[in-house]
Amino acid sequence: MRAAPFPSYRNANQQMRRYPPFMTQSRVAPRHGTISEPASRGYIYLTEWQAAGLESGKFFPATSAGMSDPFAPDDVRNDAPPADGKIASAGQDFAAELDRPGSDWQKHSVSAGQRLPVTWGFHAPHKTRRWNYFITRENWDPTAPLSRAQFDPDPFHQVQNNGQPFWAADDLVPEDPTRHEIVLPRRKGYHVLLSVWEVADTPKGFYQIIDLDFTA
Repeated sequence: MRAAPFPSYRNANQQMRRYPPFMTQSRVAPRHGTISEPASRGYIYLTEWQAAGLESGKFFPATSAGMSDPFAPDDVRNDAPPADGKIASAGQDFAAELDRPGSDWQKHSVSAGQRLPVTWGFHAPHKTRRWNYFITRENWDPTAPLSRAQFDPDPFHQVQNNGQPFWAADDLVPEDPTRHEIVLPRRKGYHVLLSVWEVADTPKGFYQIIDLDFTA
């Protein structure tokens, strides 16, 4: 895996967890993937199985379905990505409270320019095209719902797998766990990092929000 140029979609139409009362603790069938380090919002506030099921259409920040991947046109076309205001939950009803605006989420202290290790774990690995990492704009508004306008439009970090076509490539299934090291951009105070794991052999992506406090 290596960093690769960013495809542009924006112009297209257990750690001890505390379970708030709005989250059910019942387990469902094993889902797909989540970020455990630094713990994502879903990993902190949901059960492990729920946190791994924050699944919606790939190619964020696009809004349309049926798009082909500009880098790998033989990959499965996408379903619609989550709507504005439902990005943290990936539009999943069981995780709707993750979309609540505010700055009182559990945060990780970081600094601008820091090399931050990120660990993805998988319950059901898929052939993977890429992981994109987005961050909120410098002047974003934590009191407003998370929307595309709240994020920089391009990922500040990307890890992309090159094998094509996906059905013949034997290097697309990620290791479990998979670790990335990302360099954080310049920010101050509270910001939200969004990581999207995009799958080659389904229309889906998996959405993980991480709450950061830039202290230096």
